[in-house]
Amino acid sequence: MKTLQAAVIGCGSIHTCHVAAIEQDPDSRLHAIAETDIAKGQALAQRYGCDFYADYHEMLRDPLIDVVHICLPHHLHREAILAALAAGKHVFTEKPLALDTGEVRVIRQAAEKAQGKLGVCYQNRLNPSSLKIKAQLESGQLGQMLSIKAVLTWSRGGTYYTESPWRGRFETEGGSLLINQAIHTLDLMQWFGGGVRALKGVVDSTFLGDVTENEDSAMASLQLANGARGLFYATNCHSTDSPLLLEIHCENGLLQLHHNALWLLQGESRTLLVSDEKPAGIAKSYWGDSHRQAVLNFYHCIHHPQENNYTSVEEAEISLNIVGAIYRSSQLRTWITLTD
Repeated sequence: MKTLQAAVIGCGSIHTCHVAAIEQDPDSRLHAIAETDIAKGQALAQRYGCDFYADYHEMLRDPLIDVVHICLPHHLHREAILAALAAGKHVFTEKPLALDTGEVRVIRQAAEKAQGKLGVCYQNRLNPSSLKIKAQLESGQLGQMLSIKAVLTWSRGGTYYTESPWRGRFETEGGSLLINQAIHTLDLMQWFGGGVRALKGVVDSTFLGDVTENEDSAMASLQLANGARGLFYATNCHSTDSPLLLEIHCENGLLQLHHNALWLLQGESRTLLVSDEKPAGIAKSYWGDSHRQAVLNFYHCIHHPQENNYTSVEEAEISLNIVGAIYRSSQLRTWITLTD
């Protein structure tokens, strides 16, 4: 099997998860990184033992590079994705795929014509608890899903936004809490429920109103495609990063994800189904350990082109549409219908 030569564009905090995944894969090698902060990039390249580029366009001309990881601020995703695809590379990008559906349309058209694959990092789908929930629901043993509740309470202080001014602005982040932290939770809710037909949501800025022009808290009611109700709440105003609280009420039981452990409650019975593994290496605890598996899945599909076990452009667009619909609903104070 050919060793994949990988490159990373952008060396912010999330890039460490990608580098760790590459380094842990015996069939890939970190070939290069690109970073506009030259001193930082040179130091990291020396640490990783790879090439350094201040301009990723120059890096993309390297014929040895097979796959490119994009870990840039949101507003730079589209340009980098298009450039990497045009250079004939496989592309694995952090979420969100783009800022809005207009950008997604351009990316989709480019991906359809490109030689390389394009995957989006929705690693939370690969958490052991997520996979177990999906399997439990698809088995039919719990009967019809009646409702799903998700509560995400994380902490983001003022320095989180002031040290990276692109955050918390529609022009550069595409929003704030919803499109950055909570999009993974919304993706899981729609994934478990077969999609979202309609929603009504509210976003607001509270304790972080002086450092972000967008929301730090949000709530939404979802009409899921499988007929269940979805109840969603998220905030960045907690004093700590609490694990996601998720409950799925079905006819024959309740699935409860609490403190990274998935339980099945049926009457007086309470059974532990699975615990999410604690992350290895340098990943933050609330990121989980599924970046590695997401990268490995994508690389496997590069080696086996007939397989598509990764989040595609079409799948990534679903959660982006939900985020946009919540913003519109909050402005209009009405239900928003989502189309397939």
